[in-house]
Amino acid sequence: MTTTEKELKALMVASQEGDAASHRALLERLSRHLRAYYKRRLGHIGRGAAEAEDLLQEALLAIHIQRHTYDPTEPFTPWVHAIARYKLIDFLRRNRTSVADVPIDEANEVTANDDHLSVESSFDLRRLLKRLPEKMGCAIEAVKIEGLSIAEAARHCRISESSVKVNIHRGLKALATMIAQRTQT
Repeated sequence: MTTTEKELKALMVASQEGDAASHRALLERLSRHLRAYYKRRLGHIGRGAAEAEDLLQEALLAIHIQRHTYDPTEPFTPWVHAIARYKLIDFLRRNRTSVADVPIDEANEVTANDDHLSVESSFDLRRLLKRLPEKMGCAIEAVKIEGLSIAEAARHCRISESSVKVNIHRGLKALATMIAQRTQT
């Protein structure tokens, strides 16, 4: 087991036991690794840093929400990688990225069966979304929950496509902050 695996696993176990400082440290450490992962993967298909940041926020939110499903007797980094990979696959599917756009060694990830980890949230996501400004919550719900395209979400929320992107990016950061604050109490 690598030093990184041991350290991250220890932070996760402490986080599961309610240690807010360990949880924050875990999310900060994972942010660095996942940001690089998403930038590298999205760079291969001509996508930008803003989309990598959105995916990072989605992955951190999923890790936070699903942390109770992690089994401490198992290695930690494969669990994180599975979540990160599924978020990437979801992004590619949502954006209708063709298998031809993805390097051949990653093509099987796009066409893989949809065998997500069960998502049982200890937080009421709808309640959190209601704490955001209306247009921000609408954009996140439309794109990230209902799976609408940016253009469809813009029509649905009655805002521009660029506003949808900005609202999603800022809203995911705000949600992550709300959740982090909630775990500190």
